[in-house]
Amino acid sequence: MLSRRSTSSAIAGVGVAATLLLSGCTPPEEPAAESPSPSASSTPSPAAPTPSPTPTSTPAPKTPRTVASGLDAPWSMAVVGDTVFVSERDTARILEVAADGTTRVVDTIAGVAHSAEGGLLGLASDGDSLFVYSTARSGNRVERYPLTGAPGSYGLGERAVVIDGMPAGTHHNGGRIAFGPDGMLYIANGDTSDEPASQNPRSLAGKILRIAPDGGIPSDNPDPTSAVYSLGHRNVQGFAWAEDGTMFASEFGRNYRDELNIIEPGGNYGWPYVEGTGGEADGYIDPVQTWPTDAASPSGIAIVDDTILIANLRGRVLRAVPVADPSSSSELYAGEYGRLRDVTVGPDGTVFVLTNDTDGRGTPAEGDDRIVSLAVPRP
Repeated sequence: MLSRRSTSSAIAGVGVAATLLLSGCTPPEEPAAESPSPSASSTPSPAAPTPSPTPTSTPAPKTPRTVASGLDAPWSMAVVGDTVFVSERDTARILEVAADGTTRVVDTIAGVAHSAEGGLLGLASDGDSLFVYSTARSGNRVERYPLTGAPGSYGLGERAVVIDGMPAGTHHNGGRIAFGPDGMLYIANGDTSDEPASQNPRSLAGKILRIAPDGGIPSDNPDPTSAVYSLGHRNVQGFAWAEDGTMFASEFGRNYRDELNIIEPGGNYGWPYVEGTGGEADGYIDPVQTWPTDAASPSGIAIVDDTILIANLRGRVLRAVPVADPSSSSELYAGEYGRLRDVTVGPDGTVFVLTNDTDGRGTPAEGDDRIVSLAVPRP
């Protein structure tokens, strides 16, 4: 159900400094839970996927920096001024990270139902409020919380439901939310292990949704009566926009290929009938780049200086993809920092990366999980 409550939708821009900085943890293995075995309900088509380019390795700069440590299964970051907010999936806590790296609990989100891949997930902000994606017993939902107080003592005001009752499951809940350059709120909801629902336009599972910040459906959506913006997704984990407005999204495959897609309004990306490339003949949109699932699990993404940065879980690498040539990529810090869940531009203009080794699938190092400031070489 959609709740239409008013709110402001100012989008704060972030400047990017010329030098970008990070610090480390131990690389783990990703269990099969994030890539379950094929089921009898569908027959994905991995046939003759387009070979991905051989990635090039870039030496890591010598300026790593730990921003914050001791986080518990962190999932998402949102930057407001000089403050970074972090969600913890299993504890349902939202943390405030100050400029000096100290952390404090802002609040614990009520009604969060943690499961294997459900819980407190994505965060986004319009500068005045924090938008929070979480799994509840009644389904996945997005709520808006006005920010109260000031840096160092932030609190959350009275919640307003933006959208709720979205399909939820123990796995494949999507969870990423972000404001687009159009001021609309974009929401990734996974197939929740109900694969046929991805092709059902009446279901919100396996979709990217687009709604107004108050929960209303924009009149220029592909269907002006529906929040669905694109369909045929398995488990979108990140999206970001290039300067020209092109929307890129990262997506988990099942057994064969993970994907980077350019998202088109009303586009159908083929799941569960196609995994990776090979769907254009049937009217589906092929990804612009794919990777073997054991080398990727692409999660949060950010675009910095015309480069798409993708945090990878199972691959334990930060990938850099040129916006001008999204079929190519470079690997940064391969195997050095463990599982990477999210990436954003920090308050100081450097690239902040969120590790994810304490969620039961990694091998935590001392101090994990953490936010690290990562130096990214210029193209």
